[in-house]
Amino acid sequence: MSREDDASYKLLFSSPEVVRDLVLGLIPDDWLHSLDFSTLEKVPGSYVADDLRQRAGDVVWRVRVGGEWVYLYFLIEFQSTVDPWMAVRIMTYVGLLCQDLIRRGETLEGRKLPPVLPIVLYNGKAKWTAATDIAHLIPRAPGLLARYLPRLEYLLVELNHVNKVDLIQARNLIGAIVQAERPDNDQSLFQLIDLLNDWLADNPGLRRIFAIWIRVLVLRQSRYTLVLPKVQDLKELKMLLAEKFDAWAQEYQEKGRKEGREEGIEQGIEQGIEKGIERGLEQGLQKGIQQGEALVLQRLLTKRFGPLSPQNAQAISTASIAQIEVWLDRLFDASSVSEVLEK
Repeated sequence: MSREDDASYKLLFSSPEVVRDLVLGLIPDDWLHSLDFSTLEKVPGSYVADDLRQRAGDVVWRVRVGGEWVYLYFLIEFQSTVDPWMAVRIMTYVGLLCQDLIRRGETLEGRKLPPVLPIVLYNGKAKWTAATDIAHLIPRAPGLLARYLPRLEYLLVELNHVNKVDLIQARNLIGAIVQAERPDNDQSLFQLIDLLNDWLADNPGLRRIFAIWIRVLVLRQSRYTLVLPKVQDLKELKMLLAEKFDAWAQEYQEKGRKEGREEGIEQGIEQGIEKGIERGLEQGLQKGIQQGEALVLQRLLTKRFGPLSPQNAQAISTASIAQIEVWLDRLFDASSVSEVLEK
């Protein structure tokens, strides 16, 4: 992802409502669905390792479990392209998260670490082909060594495979995100903005976040050919996009008409050249046949009656193919050149 695109996703998933809908809508697990998502708390996602190097994950949340206040951590990573080494990155992020919890004294009783659910949210078009477990990147080892090979799997969520219709009907915000990522047309995007305005009527902060995210998304989808000022409101964004899309459509229509005219002229020239070449080839072929038959007739006449006069040679060289063929038919019955060349 680009830096701005990545930042907008992080902002979007910095909302507890979006994280809640991610779990409820895309993770089929009854125990996870039973959690109290009102206890969701965002925690730092950047860590300093023991070697003092700064490393950053994406978004980390924790939720309290039951009356024991045991935390479950959600580590969310965003990807728009397939990373063959994603399992290594996830293992690193989980290790850094645990190291940070130890440093801050936020481990569980008995020096236990809380469970972590690593999630990779993938919105690319190509099928995800990378290993989802670090163990799949390491060849099997014999004997004792096999016991010490690492295993750590992450949960892959491919947005392209999500049933957005069911999610939208359930008023799940992930359905809105998927719809915005793959809108059917401009009107479907406008309808989605209206839908979000309705869903988030009592949540102006999240409306603002979605406005910021959709603006960045449209810029990416247009390959940054659109110029959109920063907005803080979904209604304002809809009006702005309507104006820009109309202007963009008119610009491309005019460009299409211009290119169509130029292409028509170019095709006309090409067709004219092709026809000229065809006519030239046909004329050249006819001329070649005529000259060949005239030469044959002159040689046969010379062989039978002797050298031709300049007048007869001129008559043969300028005669049509049809006339030469008539003369050739007479050649063997005639007693003189004049009898052959009679018209």
